[in-house]
Amino acid sequence: MTRIIAGAAGSLRLDVPRSGTRPTSDRVREAIFSALESWGLIDGARVLDLYAGSGALGLEAASRGAAAVTLVEKHLQAAQVAGRNARTVLGAFTRSGSAPLVEVVRQSVQAFLDSAGENPAAPRWDVALIDPPYDLGDAELAANLAALVPLLADDAAVLVERSTRSPEPEWPAGLAPVREKRYGETALWWAEPA
Repeated sequence: MTRIIAGAAGSLRLDVPRSGTRPTSDRVREAIFSALESWGLIDGARVLDLYAGSGALGLEAASRGAAAVTLVEKHLQAAQVAGRNARTVLGAFTRSGSAPLVEVVRQSVQAFLDSAGENPAAPRWDVALIDPPYDLGDAELAANLAALVPLLADDAAVLVERSTRSPEPEWPAGLAPVREKRYGETALWWAEPA
């Protein structure tokens, strides 16, 4: 079972697509958000969740105080599930009033990043969460990261979640790795604008 861990929508259950996604465990999500909160990067942040799947990572950020969350997922069923989950999480804000803006974009990650990069008025993200399928090639991930660099706020944080069997991402110019953590089969790599 996947659920929101904390914040306005804490303990709400989330749907997951029947196949094709690998939801981040509660333990790993808690570690991710503990780090982001300790760095002061969630409250009021603009969050980009790439390869969003069910949307659990981005929606956790929304629950914990992010101002805006964009969930990017190309697969139809997963994008539909992410949309339903977003409505569920936003429903928790009807009591408190100020709901975050949550957008689900059904598009490939690279196409989304390329089109955002061509738009000089595109928003700058404070947090980018990248949890690609384990079989995503290293070159494709490197292209995603390179396209992401000009879209980041100066003090942004970038997280890449992959299998411990995957190599460290190829960081493009403009991104510097800051730490790596492992949780069972999951590796988390953190980076920031250089």
